[in-house]
Amino acid sequence: MNIERTEEQTVLCTVEGRIAWVKFNRPEKRNAMSPQLNRQMMRVLDELEFREDVGVVVLSGEGSAWTAGMDLKEYFRETEATGLKGTRKAQRESYGWWCRLRWFQKPTIAMVNGWCFGGGYGPLFACDLAFAADEATFGLSEINWGILPGGGASKVAVELLSFRNAMYHAMMGESIDGRTAAQWGLVNESLPLESLQERVTQVARVLLQKNPIALKATKDAIRRVQEMTYDNAEDYLVRVQEAANSFDNEGRKEGMRQFLDDKTYKPGLGTYDLSKQEAR
Repeated sequence: MNIERTEEQTVLCTVEGRIAWVKFNRPEKRNAMSPQLNRQMMRVLDELEFREDVGVVVLSGEGSAWTAGMDLKEYFRETEATGLKGTRKAQRESYGWWCRLRWFQKPTIAMVNGWCFGGGYGPLFACDLAFAADEATFGLSEINWGILPGGGASKVAVELLSFRNAMYHAMMGESIDGRTAAQWGLVNESLPLESLQERVTQVARVLLQKNPIALKATKDAIRRVQEMTYDNAEDYLVRVQEAANSFDNEGRKEGMRQFLDDKTYKPGLGTYDLSKQEAR
């Protein structure tokens, strides 16, 4: 099926209750990522990152797929036909928005509603949290058509899976469902498709109650310390906390005030009331 769609139409975006719902929109291609979609994703992220009415971004797919990975015809065959220049340009466009998403200003959630293959592991890993439908299908199928899982996919497998599962997943080319993806650690949770959006909305609303500066510092810290020694991570985290306190010391003071003085919440059981900080 050949559907004419403008570059801007390859990604859908709506904002409701401070949650931005971003969808890959090439359902007839199982939302395979084309150069046009990659360029539009960067524009969407640019537009959302500092919008005051957006606190969380959810990335999903239109139709029955999240994304089947890179569009073999448009991303590979057609760009390779233009030589190394075209290939490198397409790589910059895709890897660029994945990197942008990895260090995004606001919390991000992958809502994997269907197929997630190959190149889709890039944005999957870039999102801070990931929830999948039991019916979703995950796979590194590159070995089946004669290449290795590139574009970061092999790194994602090693980061999120055990060594043995990563090897099996990459070498066998077999697909797994959402339940197995959750068991292996590719996603946080797996649940029936009809419950997926409700659960993701619930998680997003919890994140909206947190201090946004602390959230950004926290998600960056978790990614940064992965490759550090303990001593280096300890020093890094001390410095980051100092920087965060100097930048948003009122937020820290308000949280302590509500716990120690007002006794209106317990940190282990909830979060402090951001509206009181904003009202002062």
